[in-house]
Amino acid sequence: MKNSVFSQKIYSFLLAAYRWYLQTPERSLHQAYDAALKVKEIEDKHFNGNKIDIDSAMYSNSVMDYFESDLNKLLKIARMRLTEFRASRWFLNEENQKAAQKAGIEYLTPSLVLEKLNYIDQVLSKYTTNSERVTSNALVVKPPIPVNSVISDDKSLLVNTPTLPPKISNQDLNHKPKAKSKTDTTGVLPRSILSTITRLQVELDPNSEQEVIQNFRQTQKRTIISLRFLLLLIIVPLLTHQIAKAFVVGPIIERFRSTQEMQIFLNSEMEEEAFGELQRFEEKLKFENLIVKAPPLLPEQIETEMKKKAKELAEEFRHESSGAIKNIFADMFSVVAFIWLLLVSKSSIAVLKDFFDNIVYGLSDSAKAFIIILFTDIFVGFHSPHGWEVLLEGVSRHWGLPASRNVIFLFIATFPVILDTIFKYWIFRYLNRISPSAVATYRNMNE
Repeated sequence: MKNSVFSQKIYSFLLAAYRWYLQTPERSLHQAYDAALKVKEIEDKHFNGNKIDIDSAMYSNSVMDYFESDLNKLLKIARMRLTEFRASRWFLNEENQKAAQKAGIEYLTPSLVLEKLNYIDQVLSKYTTNSERVTSNALVVKPPIPVNSVISDDKSLLVNTPTLPPKISNQDLNHKPKAKSKTDTTGVLPRSILSTITRLQVELDPNSEQEVIQNFRQTQKRTIISLRFLLLLIIVPLLTHQIAKAFVVGPIIERFRSTQEMQIFLNSEMEEEAFGELQRFEEKLKFENLIVKAPPLLPEQIETEMKKKAKELAEEFRHESSGAIKNIFADMFSVVAFIWLLLVSKSSIAVLKDFFDNIVYGLSDSAKAFIIILFTDIFVGFHSPHGWEVLLEGVSRHWGLPASRNVIFLFIATFPVILDTIFKYWIFRYLNRISPSAVATYRNMNE
């Protein structure tokens, strides 16, 4: 009994493997066709249906590296599957096709196969040079095709296949290019004259106008993408904060605080502020009672006015405490929205980085030095502790936290120093290498 069960398992395994073997041509063709569809999708979505090339759209180097890596993977898959398609059709003869029909495997119709091969060739031909086609056709040996084969492989042989590098003759090895010395690189005419001649040639070129228009359109597109992405970085977190505070967090906090007796003040700072306002109100009543020629207020009347004011202050600070709790949770939603926007906008981030690089490094040396001094004086200068103090107090009040002077002074004593070190390292490490004259101007202006 055990032997029969074991033999049935082996038979089912062999049958499944044989079915997989018979389906290899159709499976390989489908995978190659799917890779070609993905390449075409990238072309239509990001390059207006043109070839995936740096000249087709305005993208930075990092974005083009991202697209080219995906392109290389898809081209590799398509070419490998086409090679597998040809090899599997060579090994599948008429008997195998009859066995496939008995096993219930239905092959694609010849017209559909030719249509897929034609589509794959149209997509891959954009990324196959003439030299690669000649080498590929010279190295590929066409195998004999069965007489009753449904589909001819002549169509698939047009696709580029992996080729061997050309052999180098001994004569070429003996004539290695010599390294150029400094005397060889020095020309007869000065480089400035040669660059002027080159610039005149570019200006007299009839295609220069089209290049200028194309560069302008690329710059315009980059600017629009960068400004739109900057607005999204500002608007999306703000809208998320307001919507979450009004429709998500707000009703939950209000229902929770209305059902339970919650404390009015979140911290001692709010309590001191409320008591100070109540005391000033009482002194104001007494002062007005002394200077106005009217019957003096009785103690009961003063107490009634004080109760009204106390209720107003209680309602005001209860609302402020609820708003601080809402701000904490709404800020969490804003941070999540901001991070999500950064994760889904990698290409826009690369364009924005390129946009800022062109703006910053396109400024004059004096403008660079002015901007550096302005930012350093604001954030790490002599008067910056007052600004940090006001900012930290506003943040603590926004979240309903007590403004601890020790924490604020500790932050001011450490963070601007770290920020100043980062500024100096950036100037020494990067700006000094890119624009030494800007660094010299910065030092002269600081002195």
